[in-house]
Amino acid sequence: MSSIDILEEAFGRIPDAVRRAVKDLDADQLAFRPTLPGGLRGNSVAWLIWHLARVQDNHLADAAKVPELWTSRGWSERFNLNLDGSDTGYGHTSAQVDEVRTGSAQLLVDYYDAVHARTMGYLAGLGEADLNRIVDISWNPPVTLGVRLVSVIEDCYQHAGQASYVRGMMV
Repeated sequence: MSSIDILEEAFGRIPDAVRRAVKDLDADQLAFRPTLPGGLRGNSVAWLIWHLARVQDNHLADAAKVPELWTSRGWSERFNLNLDGSDTGYGHTSAQVDEVRTGSAQLLVDYYDAVHARTMGYLAGLGEADLNRIVDISWNPPVTLGVRLVSVIEDCYQHAGQASYVRGMMV
């Protein structure tokens, strides 16, 4: 099994995790934010799934040197969020988390599916040597494509797991 095969396998499992997290949830359930100790509020299922899709879209578009699907394919208009088009959710305040609302779990799934399809197409065109290409020089050591892809996978699984946990608090 090659490194590319392993990446395809890891990315290939994320859609099921996304679907399980949002299955049969209505708009209020998608927007539910658990109360944490000290009165803080956790992230909603909608925010967590939107964010993982946005990060994957952003990072893969940057690596592939193509526009993000969020802005180039009309997803930002479909979601109609009161957020900047480049916003991925990183560093969001509680008020910004509240802005990420959708009346439909299907919209979240559809956006993620579009991001996933692009990701898989991109991976299919890679060779082992491509994974050593530097994609971000702002870190020391600089980030390679392979490291960036593993980082995206880890981020997606963490957020999908968090979304499933929040879901479990409701159903």
